[in-house]
Amino acid sequence: MEYQDILFDVADGVAHITINRPQVMNAFRGRTCEELIHAFNRAGWDKAVGVIVLGGAGDRAFCTGGDQSAHEGQYDGRGMIGLPVEELQGIIRDVPKPVIARVQGYAIGGGNVLATLCDLTIASEKAQFGQVGPKVGSVDPGFGTAYLARVVGEKKAREIWYLCRRYSAAEALAMGLVNAVVPHDQLDAEVAKWCAEIVERSPTAIAIAKRSFNADSANIAGIGGMGMQALSMYYASEESKEGVRAFNEKRKPNFRKHQM
Repeated sequence: MEYQDILFDVADGVAHITINRPQVMNAFRGRTCEELIHAFNRAGWDKAVGVIVLGGAGDRAFCTGGDQSAHEGQYDGRGMIGLPVEELQGIIRDVPKPVIARVQGYAIGGGNVLATLCDLTIASEKAQFGQVGPKVGSVDPGFGTAYLARVVGEKKAREIWYLCRRYSAAEALAMGLVNAVVPHDQLDAEVAKWCAEIVERSPTAIAIAKRSFNADSANIAGIGGMGMQALSMYYASEESKEGVRAFNEKRKPNFRKHQM
């Protein structure tokens, strides 16, 4: 596959997969998801790779979720909602290598879900986390909700989704959403340090450990599949479309006017 939306590099046992759409804060469209799936498969089954780093290009954002300019009731790709997000989430979990999220800026919406799904998350002190779904007529009805609750607890996960606030890197560390927070100019060095330690460990032992962790939450994939079916129908509603229109028009949405 010829990559247009991502960058891919392998060196010293580390695969770097970088969303390269800084002009839209590394929001993903259908093609972005396809390229990410391809790259994770490519790195995940390469025996020369010991760890995968997922990042976003530029200095402002790790990822801000689905590209609203590519969303008109459905996104512009394949799958239940026009984005193969279930497949992307699944491959991040299924590859037998640890995946580290390198978060230098905004990890918002679907970007926050990706950072949550990664095995480890290392953040710059400038990073910000949060969900926006109910502000723009969307939601992640699987790993983005149920798995988030396992990571930060039920009460905090509901707060994150219901209020759509933004959380600093320090707040994310306190709630267990990230593993480490470092000064902005030390982020790459810290990520490299963690990668170097992982590469020295037994790859088979780590693969077994990852699958063991995943087994405990594997049922969430089924919840997500059912939820995505509902989300597809919701995206066809005027209530959801109002969120997309308001976002693109830079105004406050009036959801209750179109309540289902």
